[in-house]
Amino acid sequence: MIAVRKSEERGHADHGWLNTFHTFSFNTYRDENWMGFRKLRVLNDDRVAAGQGFGTHPHNDMEIVSYVLEGALEHKDSMGNGSVIRPGDVQRMSAGTGVMHSEFNPSDDEPAHFLQIWIFPDKKGYEPSYEQTAFTREEKLGKLRLIASNDGADGSVSINQDARIYATVLEEGMEVTASVDEGRHMWIHVASGEARLGDVELKAGDGASVSDESEIALTGVDNAEVLVFDLA
Repeated sequence: MIAVRKSEERGHADHGWLNTFHTFSFNTYRDENWMGFRKLRVLNDDRVAAGQGFGTHPHNDMEIVSYVLEGALEHKDSMGNGSVIRPGDVQRMSAGTGVMHSEFNPSDDEPAHFLQIWIFPDKKGYEPSYEQTAFTREEKLGKLRLIASNDGADGSVSINQDARIYATVLEEGMEVTASVDEGRHMWIHVASGEARLGDVELKAGDGASVSDESEIALTGVDNAEVLVFDLA
């Protein structure tokens, strides 16, 4: 079964410095029908204006993954980490018992566009930790590249949950397939461009849940970048 979450149905807030779309309930946007999917709790599509960003704020007991699509984000946290993440970079912060961090767009004139992803950990109370890895476009072109997993397989960042996140870049006509193991579910998010999930057309910002299917097929329609979440 495939259920589509259209881009225009998402929650939306424009704060001037931040233009954000919420696939699932977040902050002041609440929809009881969209409180998350399996252990995937938050999938925010954020555009941050030049020189602006999120001031220092706390998190705890959440696996937070940032995936940059355009521009850059400067990260600082209470663990002593400081870095700039750019397109192709995947950042993972396990908030655990508690961490403070900030994220700013360091550019004077270019906006930053990124996906903010929250996944519930498999238990509370982990020691906070941080990881960042870069994946080239070539690694994702026409294939499903594992970027996050519970065991850090294949150079992916590690998360404290039975979940795997894949990224793919699909030019027109390119196709990737993946088996869906029994008892597993998938969430598909089109980050940019257009793709087809089976015979379902998806554009940038669209998402889809996949349950009780044995396989998925994704086909590029117009320079698509897609994230695939494999969830228990």
